[in-house]
This record gives sequence, structure tokens and C-alpha cells, in this order.
Amino acid sequence: MFSIKSSVAAAAVFALAAGGITAQAAEIKVGAASNVGGMIVFVAQDKGFFAKHGLDAKVVVRNTGSALTKSLRAGEIDFAPAAFTNLPVALEKGIKLRGVVGYLGGHFSSPTSDGNVGIIARPGTGIKTIADLKGKTIGVAFGTTGDLYLQELLKRAGMTKNDIKRINVRPPSFVSSLDSGGVQAVVAWEPNVTKALDKVKGSVLVVRGGGYVCFCAGMHGQPDTVYKDRKRTQAFVDAMAEAAHYLRDPKNADEVAKIGSRFVRGMDADLVKRTTKHVVYDARIGGGTADAFRASVKLLIAQKKMKKPYDPAKYLDTSFIDSTIKRHPEWFADMK
Repeated sequence: MFSIKSSVAAAAVFALAAGGITAQAAEIKVGAASNVGGMIVFVAQDKGFFAKHGLDAKVVVRNTGSALTKSLRAGEIDFAPAAFTNLPVALEKGIKLRGVVGYLGGHFSSPTSDGNVGIIARPGTGIKTIADLKGKTIGVAFGTTGDLYLQELLKRAGMTKNDIKRINVRPPSFVSSLDSGGVQAVVAWEPNVTKALDKVKGSVLVVRGGGYVCFCAGMHGQPDTVYKDRKRTQAFVDAMAEAAHYLRDPKNADEVAKIGSRFVRGMDADLVKRTTKHVVYDARIGGGTADAFRASVKLLIAQKKMKKPYDPAKYLDTSFIDSTIKRHPEWFADMK
């Protein structure tokens, strides 16, 4: 884990229009995952969008969603992301959070968005379809979106997790476990899907995406953080939305790739460019997001990870992003 302080000196102070009065930029600590999922945050920091909107930002990077949530609850982070396929479990257990802006995935437009997750098989295993997984050793990070994805694929193929040998493999070991032969196939998400196909010669992409789960995440804070300083929260949402717009613009692809190579360890610009094309960066949250949230909860209940439905309105607060969209429709003109 590591953190990055704002590189833009202008974040220290900003001028108020009336009388040239200056005010201290609002400090904010923003969490992000140490992979291409965090690109919206990395771009907001590197291109000065946080500073532009009056924020003195510190980006705090953690390896897992659970580590981000732990840091959030400890007050080490003001805003952090969490995937819709495990966040509802924490909410049901009583954690209080308010989601204010999108972080990853096309949840605003569709209840499923999983183009950045897939299953890769070693050569010589005979695995070419989901049905071929039966009896095989499959690596997957237990309790993650990838795990939910695998179990949904098995279900639709008439199987359960009992029909395979399921091995718990953490994300940093996805590629090495497949390369060493420790598993015959692995469920991974970008950049590890592309990394595995590059590293393990002759490996087979059994499936990518397909609309089975929502590999999606929102950015949230604890209620006191969100509402104590609404201007700061609004500035944060504005910066995230502008960064997402910059990130999606094809003409910025080379610059985005360079940014990713600086923020994500073990990735060069070429790898960033080849992996981010499979990821949707949309800052919007709204009706579609609620549908995606409900769909994830339904899957979690079916897998006995949750006991009952959870109302997404208890988590989502669209008022900030609604304000952003109203004031800056140009940042969303390219989205459906």
C-alpha cells in the first residue's frame, strides 16, 4: 500500500471571486484499488482535477476492497470504492455508507457489466467451454466478484461449485498459479486476464464477460463524512466525473496509459492501454445502478451470503452526481 500527495501546487489555495480572498483547499483522502479499476482516481489526481475543484487530495492505495473498507472505517480514508458483489453483505451486517459517485462498471446503463472478468485455462487441459471445467482445479479469489461470476456460470451450465475443485487464489497470484500449473484454469479480472494470456503461452480464454454479474463499484463515505461538508463532497464528485470523461476520450489514450503505468505497479503503458479498453469508467449513479445493486443482492441471497433483500436507496445518494450532470452535461455526452 502507498499514497500519493497532490502534485499540483495550485491545490494549496484557490482564489475566491469576491475581493480576491483566498481560502485553504479542502483536504481529502481518496482510496483506490491497486489495479486499473482505480484509473478514475489516478487520472483525477495526476491531471489536476481534484486540485481544479478546490481539493488538496491524498490518494491512498490498498490491495483489496476489504483493506479499503477497513481504512475507511478507521478514518484513514474519506471516500473509498467497493464492489456491488460484496458491498451488500457488509451493509446487511450494519455498516453505514452512502454511495455518491460511480467508480467502475457500466451499472448506470445495465444491471450487468462484466467485460473485464474472464476465465483462462492452461494449454493441454482440454478446457474450452464452461462444461469442460467439471472435475478440474480452478483458481478463484473466494468471496470476490470473480467467485460470484464463476458460480453463476456453473449454475447456468447445470453445475455447482461441488463439480469442480475450487482453490482460493488471491489476485497477485492469479498469473503465477496458472503458469506453474497449480491450477488448470483461473478466474481473473483485468489486468490479470491480459497478463495471463501474455505470460502463459498457449493459454485459452474460455470466456470473457457475458452479462452474468455486475463487476461494478461505487465510491462512498461514512454519512458524517459525506454530509458534514457537502461542498467538499460535491467538489469530489465533480472531479471524479471530469476525470472519467477525460479517461473515456480516445484522444487521451496514450496519456492515460502513461498515468496508469505510474500508479499501478507492474504495468507498463502498453499493458494499461490493452486492459483499460475492457473496463467501463462511468461516474454516474442512478436508476440503473439500483437495478445492478438489486441483481447482485439477488445472486448473494441465492448463494446464501445474504439473508434478505437490501434497499439500494439506503446506500445510494444521487443528489451530488445529479447536480454535476445538470451543471456539466458535456462530461456525459459520450455515454448512453
